[in-house]
Amino acid sequence: MGQQQLLLIVLGVIIVGIAIVVGINLFNANAEESAKDTLVSEGTNLGAMAQQFYKKPVALGGGGNAFNTSNGAPASFSVPTNLTTSSVGPGTWAATPAAQSCSIVFTPASANWPYSSITNCTVTVTATSISSRING
Repeated sequence: MGQQQLLLIVLGVIIVGIAIVVGINLFNANAEESAKDTLVSEGTNLGAMAQQFYKKPVALGGGGNAFNTSNGAPASFSVPTNLTTSSVGPGTWAATPAAQSCSIVFTPASANWPYSSITNCTVTVTATSISSRING
């Protein structure tokens, strides 16, 4: 009977160990999905700000139906200073405006970036649409 009890204890320890490893893997996968969702949300917010700039007349500080200075705006759309960093982790948002479209890209800092499946997030903005893509 002693060997049977020892075998059950060993079997129990193995099952608990496997459950812990599976739990850790699920937690890490959920953290990465949450980071992706947050980046898309932040990018969509910046895209809406770019569309607002596009639609606002030049006289009111907007682009006058352009994301850049092609319609007489004194400056192109740029990511506001307080929004250049992300809550996900170290990295920066930067905008590349053209006349009728704007590309906003999040680039993670190479050091201390915890998510291996996310290399960057690209948001493409036009006058009527915002689309986001997580690159990995």
